[in-house]
Amino acid sequence: MPDSRLIAHLDMDAFYASVELLRYPELRGMPVVIGGGRRHQPMPRADGTREYARLRDYAGRGVITTSTYEARALGVHSGMGVMKAAALAPNAILLPIDFDEYRKYSRLFKAAVRAVAPLVEDRGIDEIYIDITELPGAQADGGRAVGQALKDTVRAATGLSCSVGITPNKLLSKICSDLDKPDGLTVLAPDGLAARIWPLAAKKVNGIGPKATSKLAALGIHTVGDVAAASPVMLVEHFGKSFGAWLVEASHGRDERPVVTFSEPKSISRETTFERDLHAVRDRAALGAIFTELCVRLASDLARKGYASKTIGIKLRFDDFKSVTRDLSLPAHTMDATTIRRAAGECLKRVDLTRRLRLLGVRAGALATLADLVAPQASAASAERPAVHEPQASYSLPLFDDAPPG
Repeated sequence: MPDSRLIAHLDMDAFYASVELLRYPELRGMPVVIGGGRRHQPMPRADGTREYARLRDYAGRGVITTSTYEARALGVHSGMGVMKAAALAPNAILLPIDFDEYRKYSRLFKAAVRAVAPLVEDRGIDEIYIDITELPGAQADGGRAVGQALKDTVRAATGLSCSVGITPNKLLSKICSDLDKPDGLTVLAPDGLAARIWPLAAKKVNGIGPKATSKLAALGIHTVGDVAAASPVMLVEHFGKSFGAWLVEASHGRDERPVVTFSEPKSISRETTFERDLHAVRDRAALGAIFTELCVRLASDLARKGYASKTIGIKLRFDDFKSVTRDLSLPAHTMDATTIRRAAGECLKRVDLTRRLRLLGVRAGALATLADLVAPQASAASAERPAVHEPQASYSLPLFDDAPPG
C-alpha cells in the first residue's frame, strides 16, 4: 500500500434517524425506526408533548429505511420488513420518511466538508470520499487531526455525528469508517492491514456481496485474511479472471482508484413503495395519480439539474417481490413531463399488470446536459432551436390508463 496518499471516507451515523432526532430530541436513547407513511406523523397532545406511532400498531408491507442504534441492538435493520421488525421491537417508535429534510442536511454536511477539504467525491446522500493528502499537517499524524477537524465541522454545521476512516485508499477507508461507529475516527497505517482488516468477515469488503460470500464460504474462506491467504490461481478459477484478480488485490488492501470530484450521472429516477399493494384496475385512479406525480417530479429533477433524457424507463415490483423494467428510446432528448408520462405509459403497455404492485418507478437515462445539446447548434450558427423538449408551464396528463381492461 502506498504510504503517501491519505483518503478519508466520511459516513454519517444513522443519518435519517439522526436527522429526525434533531426534530424530536425527546426520542434520543430510544429505539426509533424510519419507514412509516404520512399516517405515522407524530401528533401533538394538549399538554405540549407528542404522541408517536409504535411498530406494534403497524399494518402493511413497508420496508425499514433506517433505524437508531438502539433499534439495531434489538435486531432491527434497514431493508427489513416493518412487520418483521414489529415482532422484534414492538414498542419501537415509527416515524415517516422525509426525504426533503434528509437532502437538506446532506447538502449542509457536504458544503461544510468542502470548505475544509475541497477534493470530495459524492457517493450518496450520507457518505463521501475526501482526498486529504495535500492538506496542511495531514502527513504528520496520518490524517488524524484533519479527520477530527472534519468531524467537528460536520457537527457544527448540522448538529449530527459522523464516522471517518482514513487510510491510503478508498477501499480500506470505507471499511474503517464502519469499524468504530457511531462517532468514530479510525486511522489505518499501511502496516495495520493484518491486525485490523484480515480478521474481518469477507463481506465487510465493499464489492463482496451475498453470492460471493456464499461461494467463498463453500470454499472454506470466511475472513478477509482467508481470501488473502488463498491461492490466486484458485480464486481466478472459481470467480473468473476479473473478479478473482480483484479479490486478490482487495484482500491485500490494494486500491489505486482516485477520488473523483465530479462525474455525470448515468440516470435520474423517481420511485415509491406503496404502504399497501395496489391493483392496476381496482386502484386505477390512485396509481394514475402516483404515476403522473412521479413523471412530473422526474421532469422537475431533470430541469433543476440541467439534463435532458433520451431514454425513459419504468420499474415495477409486484406483490411476489419480482421486479420488471422496461425502457423506450425517444427521437429527441426531453425534460418535459408530458413527454415523459407518454413514454412511460408506452413502457407500461409491455408489462403484464395482473398482479398487485408494491413499487412503481420512472427513470430517465441516456442523459445529456443542456449545454451539450445547445453547443452543436451554436457552433453551426443555426437559427433552429435544439432538439430537446422543454418543460411546459402546466400539465394535462392522463391517469393510469394503460392498465388492462377488466
